[in-house]
Amino acid sequence: MNAEFMEALKELEKERNIAIDVLIEAIEAALISAYKKNFGSSQNVRVEINRNTGEIRVFNRRNIVEEVEDPKLEVSLDEARKIKPNFEIGDILETEVTPRSFGRIAAQTAKQVVVQRIREAERTNIYEEYINRESDIVTGIVQRHEMKNVFIDLGKTEAVLMPTEQIPHEQYNQGDRIKTYIVEVKKTTKGPQIIVSRTHPGLLKRLFELEVPEIHDGIVELKSVAREAGARSKIAVYSKHENVDPVGACVGPKGMRVQTIVNELRGEKIDIVKWSPDPAVFVENSLSPAKVLSVKVNLEEKVAEVVVPDYQLSLAIGKEGQNARLAAKLTGWKIDIKSESQVEENNN
Repeated sequence: MNAEFMEALKELEKERNIAIDVLIEAIEAALISAYKKNFGSSQNVRVEINRNTGEIRVFNRRNIVEEVEDPKLEVSLDEARKIKPNFEIGDILETEVTPRSFGRIAAQTAKQVVVQRIREAERTNIYEEYINRESDIVTGIVQRHEMKNVFIDLGKTEAVLMPTEQIPHEQYNQGDRIKTYIVEVKKTTKGPQIIVSRTHPGLLKRLFELEVPEIHDGIVELKSVAREAGARSKIAVYSKHENVDPVGACVGPKGMRVQTIVNELRGEKIDIVKWSPDPAVFVENSLSPAKVLSVKVNLEEKVAEVVVPDYQLSLAIGKEGQNARLAAKLTGWKIDIKSESQVEENNN
């Protein structure tokens, strides 16, 4: 190695944010192994790299003892004092043993260490970048399919969309550009693994935060989300500002804001309802688009008894109970829906 190599390490320090001392210490440790492998495995050696010139020196280290048992690791006090008179028992005698042919091995070893450290640093940087983006949205390009997993190119790295996180019947074709929600970032031996989702309620929440400035600015609050991915979702919104309509803000002019999100989720229907601190009002709103006649709430058991007109019963319950199920998820209340005629029959 030479001064040019040291300059290259300094450039790496700036570009890749890898401390030069860390690189040199790693190279020195690797060179000890290389020396032992090629020139004597039983010796205790130290490798020193000059920080300015790149010159490499190898020193044999022997403990100074009264009686020598292993000449490769130990030296007598008398022998040591022939070199330096003030040596004492327990000191270490270092003798330079740098082989002439060590330069080529050193260069090759140093290159391997630097490449490995660069790879490790890149992995660490990617992990640190994406661990801070958990619960956020990323945009990527569908790259390939493996064992039902979909791999998405994020630029610096790739994310995996597992079958459980895929919207039923949604097609992911190579080259498609899609938004996904980062569920988890794991450290693995092969680098960071980024798990993303298309079904997580957080995806819907973040899409509204990105699309609706009033949510981003805190004027409108997104209180809760209930989602059956690929089919239908409900969100509850609220604003402390009397002159702001939270539902209207999310729908947008001519429905453009919500339509953008529906398009991103490939046709998933989205009901936007107004949140209320009054449970009865919130439950009523959550059953939208159905009209509600009355809501009776049991605060202790968190059960709401809802009465709807006869012609609204099927709409309130929804196809296969979907509307009622989503309303219950959105409010956190158990909702018992009855038609007007059913209530009259029970009362008679």
